[in-house]
Amino acid sequence: MIAVIDYGMGNLRSVHKAFEAVGHRAVVTRDPGVIKNASHIVLPGVGAFGDCMRNLVRYNLVTPIRDAIAQGKPFLGICLGLQVLFTESEEFGSHPGLGVLQGKVKRFSAVAPGGEALKIPHMGWNTVTIRRPAPPLNGIPEESFFYFVHSYYVEPQESMVIATTTDYGITFVSGVWKDNIFAVQFHPEKSQRGGLQVLRNFGAWT
Repeated sequence: MIAVIDYGMGNLRSVHKAFEAVGHRAVVTRDPGVIKNASHIVLPGVGAFGDCMRNLVRYNLVTPIRDAIAQGKPFLGICLGLQVLFTESEEFGSHPGLGVLQGKVKRFSAVAPGGEALKIPHMGWNTVTIRRPAPPLNGIPEESFFYFVHSYYVEPQESMVIATTTDYGITFVSGVWKDNIFAVQFHPEKSQRGGLQVLRNFGAWT
């Protein structure tokens, strides 16, 4: 059973329905007992980094999340759920994250290094380059398109955690994989066939 963590933000219903569509049982919950008994954990998210961390603390979800990761349960972070895994974010000031992965969350510059103007947020379909074949990426063709909507991106300290990259003015990290953690900046639940394949693979990951 997959626990989709409800911390009062994010597109919970669409993530839940996407898992159901690929045949995996999922429940939206903020109950630590349900999270403890789940086989897989999903942290989705849309919104501001600081608000997310405040809500995780408010609903007493930080310890259940860290415990689930430490126990080796497959963990999927989506968009903001990727970013809060890191040490800190520069979104609207400096905010500490969960610190499960080392690194920072940084804002896209409105001007690319080559001088071209960039629309912020980065929104819409873009390709993903697979750097390390994480199990949830099984069957995903190279340079597949996924749906993005974000103004910030992660900058890991350790290059070994990078699973996918994407180009938008710069080459940024769009997916990470470390042990039982897989997290992506794009939205699988909004990414049609490829996204559903990622969710199908994640639910089968042990």
